[in-house]
Amino acid sequence: MFAVIETGGKQYKVIEQDIIFVEKLDVNEGDDIVFDSVLALSNDNGFKAGTPTVEGAKVTAKVLKNGKNKKIYVMKYKSKKNEKKKIGHRQPYTKVQIVKIEG
Repeated sequence: MFAVIETGGKQYKVIEQDIIFVEKLDVNEGDDIVFDSVLALSNDNGFKAGTPTVEGAKVTAKVLKNGKNKKIYVMKYKSKKNEKKKIGHRQPYTKVQIVKIEG
């Protein structure tokens, strides 16, 4: 059994007990979260594709951690102008574990 969910503008194919990293969600660690935007669902009864979402389907997940990824560096450089700039960025994320797929 698997489902395709959408969160943070991205799509994820998940099965039960999967651990995924999604864009930062406004929830605390240890809380449960329900993803209602299920785009496709496959179970014992067959495959269902949503238009755009599957009616009555939902995925329950538990929040394990809120954190930030490793820092990436971006260099901007203009030749012959003595101009350079170094910028760092750490993308925030939420680590969730899929508990239950219903539908």
